[in-house]
Amino acid sequence: MVLLAGWLIPGAGHFLLKKPIRGALLLVSIVSMFAIGIGLEGKIYTPNTGDLLDILGFAGDLGSGLLYVCARMFDWGHASVQIAVADYGTKFLVVAGLLNLIAAVDAHSLANGRKAS
Repeated sequence: MVLLAGWLIPGAGHFLLKKPIRGALLLVSIVSMFAIGIGLEGKIYTPNTGDLLDILGFAGDLGSGLLYVCARMFDWGHASVQIAVADYGTKFLVVAGLLNLIAAVDAHSLANGRKAS
């Protein structure tokens, strides 16, 4: 449950584990990175391409959980890089998703006792 919550909403897994400072830091940093990526008109990857790099980019974007779902629903970002700084925006989006995945796994490890706080 902590893993799923942490994936869907950045920092939620840590909030459930009564670690509000760590959860807030994760929430602010991941949402900020995602917002910067959207602001720089970064590419939102879709799952229907056969290119390996696009598949990896999609996996990174999907790591953002509900942020990715909102980006697809509200048509944030772009389907392709159109300006020079958009490539940086794309990297911000993918790294935000990967950081969220790491944070969710960290919360899961804390919940199972495999990692001391």
